[in-house]
Amino acid sequence: MGIVVFLLDCPILSYQLEEWKFQNRTCYIRSMNNLAGIDLNSLVVLDALLTERHVSRAAIRLNKSQPAVSHALARLRSLFDDPLLVRHGGQLEPTLRALEIAPRLAEALAHMRQLVGSQAFDPARERHVFRLAMSDYAALVLLPQLMATLRQRAPNVDLIVSQASREVMMSQAVDGEIDLALGVFPTLAEDLRTSLLFEEDFACLADAASLGGERTMALAAYLERPHVLVSLRGDTGNEIDLALAAVGHKRRIALALPHWSAAPGLVLGTDLVLTVARRILPNAAEAGPLTVFDPPFAIPPFAFRQIWHRRRDGDPAHRWVRDLIAGMLAPLENVSGIVSP
Repeated sequence: MGIVVFLLDCPILSYQLEEWKFQNRTCYIRSMNNLAGIDLNSLVVLDALLTERHVSRAAIRLNKSQPAVSHALARLRSLFDDPLLVRHGGQLEPTLRALEIAPRLAEALAHMRQLVGSQAFDPARERHVFRLAMSDYAALVLLPQLMATLRQRAPNVDLIVSQASREVMMSQAVDGEIDLALGVFPTLAEDLRTSLLFEEDFACLADAASLGGERTMALAAYLERPHVLVSLRGDTGNEIDLALAAVGHKRRIALALPHWSAAPGLVLGTDLVLTVARRILPNAAEAGPLTVFDPPFAIPPFAFRQIWHRRRDGDPAHRWVRDLIAGMLAPLENVSGIVSP
């Protein structure tokens, strides 16, 4: 105890202690002043830029002009003493510092929105652009009803729809090039979220005259027919041919094409058979000169999902469009919660 008293009574050590306290107090005050000098709106701009990785898209998202977003980015670069986003291949790529900032910034802004109660998205009044990636099949199943609903309930909401393979769509979601992808995703890339929209089964379509009045087709007759395959790549690595191979058979593909919408019309007046997802085929009352029937072998159903990057979880507009799509496509008992891959 005497040693401690001696050290505190020592003029040199006492001076050094006071100097240390002064320096730390000064650093704290400087830190507080730096925080007070930050325009929190610029952090919202940074979050949009890190999400969109494109100045024009970020400007649309924020309802700001492109020059305003560019000026904010310049200020942010000065604030963080880092380029944050550098141009590469037509888009902005985040630096290592930006990648480190992004998740913490998104979480902080989500807490701030909760704090000030600005979590709601008003589709009747707000302007927003959603970028969706989907197959031709998804467009047939979803877009007519979705667009009709948007024109009535959200007239200032616009869509940009693209098409790609499932691998490319996942990559686009991770890179921030799209907001939402809809399709069949047996596996998911890291940091992607998913919700099940519905489970789909398969049906066959053939020209009614070629069936001679029959409403079904035996497996032997099915295998004798030429077939239409809908596939982006034109290969046989699909659910139908895999299921057929599982029972020791192979069909002849007379036509492979990537367009779901065109396929049913190609069957009319031919001996072709089309086996596709049931939802794009007409029902019995609407089929006319075509006949819809069940496949003569078992094909496992597939899960149709929407996927997005986890950075979108707290975005109220994004949550609104996800819920809207789920409500349109999914029976209540088939809707799953958000799950991690």
